[in-house]
Amino acid sequence: MVDGAIAGAVGSAALNVVSYLDVAVRARPTSSTPEETVGRLAGLAHVDLGPEDRAANRRSGLGAVLGYALGIGAGAVFGMLAGTRRMPLAVATSLLGGAVMATTGGSLAVLRISDPRTWRPSDWVADVVPHLAYGMAAAATFNRLRPPSARCG
Repeated sequence: MVDGAIAGAVGSAALNVVSYLDVAVRARPTSSTPEETVGRLAGLAHVDLGPEDRAANRRSGLGAVLGYALGIGAGAVFGMLAGTRRMPLAVATSLLGGAVMATTGGSLAVLRISDPRTWRPSDWVADVVPHLAYGMAAAATFNRLRPPSARCG
């Protein structure tokens, strides 16, 4: 589980780097969905984030923390399920990246922040590519942390 959490943290960093590179290359705005998610969750939990100027800063900070928590948590769950096994990189990449992407997209839909069914192809690319980076970085890190006896080949 600890190895999975470490792998999830590495994957989360990779996802953020790829996302911010996309922002820089395409000069697109950053996503507001993390902040909107925090705002919606705070409202559902009846948590007051303070006056609007401070609440905006809290939503921004907590949005980033929420993303890392999801990535680290997904890695930890993956680590518990994988046990001592080392998985093929393509399989682990797909499982990790797909699970985080589905969780993120599903929560956006459930909270009525965004509807992935209405996304344009460029929206999907902006979502799929960073999640693949997450999956690949997390999977490679997890496999690297496996003891020699658990490694294939």
